[in-house]
Amino acid sequence: MTGMSEQDDWERDFDHRWANAAEHKEPSARARMLAARWKDNPPDPVPFRAAPDRVAPRRSSWISTVVVLGCVAVVIVLLGYAQTRAYR
Repeated sequence: MTGMSEQDDWERDFDHRWANAAEHKEPSARARMLAARWKDNPPDPVPFRAAPDRVAPRRSSWISTVVVLGCVAVVIVLLGYAQTRAYR
């Protein structure tokens, strides 16, 4: 008897191939809601990448370069100093 119920369940399973082959596919609830909303009041066009409202001022790239090179120079000097102190 369990064999029959398993076979019935198998036959009742949803067939994805059948659903994908349907001629008419109903839009999602969100698509229907937006279509109804935009019917009377369409949205304004928006560029693909909208410019931000406020852009923070950029610092000069030279300042960053000087800070990085300064840190590298300080590390080199400290390593050289530590190495000369180790030989004494």
